[in-house]
Amino acid sequence: MPPEQLPLPLAIPVEPVVPFQRVFKRLRLGAAIPGLRVEFRPFAGLRSTICLRKDQLEVCLSDVLQDAPPLVLEALAEILLCKVYRRRASREARECYLAYVLRPGVRHRIDQTRRQRGNKRLLPPRGRWYNLEEIFQRLNQQLFKGELSVSRLGWSLQKSRSTLGHYDAGHGMIVINRALDSPQAPAHLVEYLVFHEMLHMRFPVERNGHRRVVHSREFRKAEREFPKFEEARKSLRQFRP
Repeated sequence: MPPEQLPLPLAIPVEPVVPFQRVFKRLRLGAAIPGLRVEFRPFAGLRSTICLRKDQLEVCLSDVLQDAPPLVLEALAEILLCKVYRRRASREARECYLAYVLRPGVRHRIDQTRRQRGNKRLLPPRGRWYNLEEIFQRLNQQLFKGELSVSRLGWSLQKSRSTLGHYDAGHGMIVINRALDSPQAPAHLVEYLVFHEMLHMRFPVERNGHRRVVHSREFRKAEREFPKFEEARKSLRQFRP
């Protein structure tokens, strides 16, 4: 049975500091455990932070993990402590944590939390040169049989040099870099980027061992169904925001 399908132990509430104490001793990170302050915070999604200040370790965990089994919290403790002490977390710890957070029920809670607490701003889909809503609807009918629906769609507030587009599963939204709302960006490139993000709706992130697979084999195969795939990829390499 794959690791992600193995039943996890029942969650028994523990003080959040306990898993960190156990892992610190097990990894022998020091002669004495520094002061530890670990608390759950109402982050907008799945987020964990750790900071070593003088002789005090301050850890903040997403309250989405408040009901996680002790085994999962110890796996996360190992990942965070190894980050601070410049060690490499074990494969077992990474796989255990990832197996838990990628479970459908947990992913649903994470996405729900992001929708409730997060506040993402974007510009309307109708830009000066391109209308993302029209592009989405046309591609949806031509290539997805009209099966996809998106909560929000629009241009980013700021121009980016690195990210041309992304799909936010938590908010159910597609955002395209506003730098592409320009006569310098060919229409087939803008359409390809919208299509690419639509594929993320069709093919959610998968798990392979301790790795997150964002672009699966099925994703890559479907991507080549874009009518001007090669031309779009060439334009993508040449385009400079």
